Amino acid sequence: MDIDGKYYRSFKDRIKQLEDQHSKEKVDKQHAKGKLTARERIDLLLDKDSFEEIDAFVVPETQGIEFGKVEKHYGDGVITGHGKINGRMVFIYAQDFTIMGGSLGIVHANKIVKTQEMALKMGAPIIALIDSGGARIQEGIASLSGYASIFYNIIRSSGIIPQIAVIMGPAAGGAVYSPALMDFVFMTSFTSYMFLTGPNVVKEVLNEDVSFEDLGGAEVHAKKSGVAHFIYDDEENTILGLKKFFSYIPSNNVENPPKIEGTNYTPDINPKLLDIVPDDSNKAYDVKEVINNVVDKGSFFEISELFAQSLITGFGRLEGRTIGIIANQPKVLAGVLDINSSVKGARFIRFCDCFNIPILTFEDVPGFLPGIDQEHSGIIKHGAKLLYAYSESNVPKITVILRKSYGGAYIVMNSKNLGGDYNFAWPTAEIAVMGPEGAVAILYRKELAESDDPKKLKAKLVKKYREKIANPFVADEKGFIDEVIDPAETRKKLITAFEVLSNKWVEAPSRKHGNIPL
Repeated sequence: MDIDGKYYRSFKDRIKQLEDQHSKEKVDKQHAKGKLTARERIDLLLDKDSFEEIDAFVVPETQGIEFGKVEKHYGDGVITGHGKINGRMVFIYAQDFTIMGGSLGIVHANKIVKTQEMALKMGAPIIALIDSGGARIQEGIASLSGYASIFYNIIRSSGIIPQIAVIMGPAAGGAVYSPALMDFVFMTSFTSYMFLTGPNVVKEVLNEDVSFEDLGGAEVHAKKSGVAHFIYDDEENTILGLKKFFSYIPSNNVENPPKIEGTNYTPDINPKLLDIVPDDSNKAYDVKEVINNVVDKGSFFEISELFAQSLITGFGRLEGRTIGIIANQPKVLAGVLDINSSVKGARFIRFCDCFNIPILTFEDVPGFLPGIDQEHSGIIKHGAKLLYAYSESNVPKITVILRKSYGGAYIVMNSKNLGGDYNFAWPTAEIAVMGPEGAVAILYRKELAESDDPKKLKAKLVKKYREKIANPFVADEKGFIDEVIDPAETRKKLITAFEVLSNKWVEAPSRKHGNIPL
């Protein structure tokens, strides 16, 4: 080729225009907000020189131009393409706030849709770096139809490829349904926010003053709404967190999670586990100590850490292999299940089941949270989601009952008859319809009322109830659990059990889909 020819010069000129269209003023303005540019985010996330851009030179639609300035910028405010994270292929789209505020017009939407379709076809995860002012108003219904196509593709890909949203700036109005439909949402403190109706609308309709941060900031969605699964202090740490998260999950629903080779410092027989659960069943402890003394050292990666804290969810590894972990947290509300924790657990279970991630449950649950607010807000329906998710999932499922396992909560937390493959218990386990004190108060109401020393009699009856009913050996003898195990041998038992279950296959009955109690 004649490198001095006009066609080649035209080719090089376009590339130069693409590189030069981001003025220093726009870049500096983005940096002043504590935000990276779209290309800086991509460079930080993907392996060096692995990014291949798609549709870099498309230009915006000119419909409605008389209602607002439409700049002829290449790419139409979104960068799309594919690259690699630690050698594994991913597709990506990154909205560029420096180009028309990253607003979504039909060309912008079509680029995203094309990327989604390619990711689904190739069986590769898709990552959305969201930083957008929302629908491009001057394009009217065309921009709205673009959002609809994006949502449709997210739903079509759900459960087939992992879909991850990283909120790097604003996500407002209908645009928030993209991250809401995806598997996991990352946010950055103070620079990202999501809401359906902004502060101005809230002020106009309800006459309430609220800031962007208080209405839909990262902390709000991580602690209160549960929409965000991860928050970090800045964009660099958000992206590093995403890269770490990515190491736990497979690329699609027909692959197994990646195995990480390396030195593991967690002993298969660990005496530290003998001293974590207190002898007094009413005393709290941190279940994360149990988790960290069972999984490979440093491998536990918690999800939704700030939301519904009475239930822990996250990923860990056993001999380098990913497992999903669910655990009641006794130091928060005694580990009870409530509406938020039930929904949190159900959503996590369904992700693990979609992507072939075995599930380990550490159980210490006294029941469901009582009260008018919980009942009237639908704890029956929401608790049933957790029940449904456990029962529906067919990946390997193991439960270890650490201490309390009462009533309906016993059933819900992957009990044997709900489909648990292996159900172990520590000697400290208490398995019964209800706690010994409550059971005795009901069963011996008359005797206690007539006793000269009801306190002494109750203590005696509670002791008897524990010995005869609420202990793991009774459940073991009846076959409702598989084995009472030495706590120190928990890791060893789990490694063997998951190995046995590695070829588990369940043929589900033919149906369009079940009807989870939403």
